[in-house]
Amino acid sequence: MASKENGKVALVTGASRGIGAAVARRLAKDGFTVVINYSGNAAPAEELVQEIEQAGGKALTAKADVSDAEAVRRMFDAAEAAFGGVDVLINNAGIMMLSSLAEADDANFDRQIGVNLKGTFNTLREAAKRLRDGGRVVNFSTSVVGLKLETYGVYAATKAAVETLTAIMAKEMRGRNITVNAIAPGPVATDLFLNGKSDELIARMAKMNPLERLGTPEDIAAAVAFLAGPDGGWINGQTLRANGGVI
Repeated sequence: MASKENGKVALVTGASRGIGAAVARRLAKDGFTVVINYSGNAAPAEELVQEIEQAGGKALTAKADVSDAEAVRRMFDAAEAAFGGVDVLINNAGIMMLSSLAEADDANFDRQIGVNLKGTFNTLREAAKRLRDGGRVVNFSTSVVGLKLETYGVYAATKAAVETLTAIMAKEMRGRNITVNAIAPGPVATDLFLNGKSDELIARMAKMNPLERLGTPEDIAAAVAFLAGPDGGWINGQTLRANGGVI
């Protein structure tokens, strides 16, 4: 069962599956009304809304490609129309296309910049103007910004930029009691991560951290819930690496 409503509204981008869906479930359980953003297939998002509502929570779907500034504006409009405002923004939407710098093509570069960097910028710009005072922003980075693994160059570069935006926006929100932080997961057992990897590679990556396992979407959702909830109020402008100690 969801706990009693806390009166706050959380918008989660890329929330129809994987880590985003786990975050939406956890925030709903913590009493947030959750706006579940998706960009393509509506069915998983609608199923998640039904799941949350059957557990006693409140949720709504919102279709938008975060790389489209106008679509992001309309998504905030819809959330405000439905629930009166937005208190929490979780910037989970992202794509990862791996290749060496020598072999990276323009289309993959532009798409990762468009979704991971411009998409985060688009939602941050709206949140900076429209988030209710006392709100929270949690962006998504990656622990590869620290690990600097081969073939992750463009992806990690977009996320390093997100970390910089995070720290600067935290300062720009002065006087409004809005915190802005980032979560930087390590390897997490989602379809996105597991697809196309051999069992041997997955086992090797699981052993990289001292806890010797992959993260779960729920591990990441718990870290997000801390930053979005009452206990995270003194954490601001930080990037929290949720990775079992891999770096």
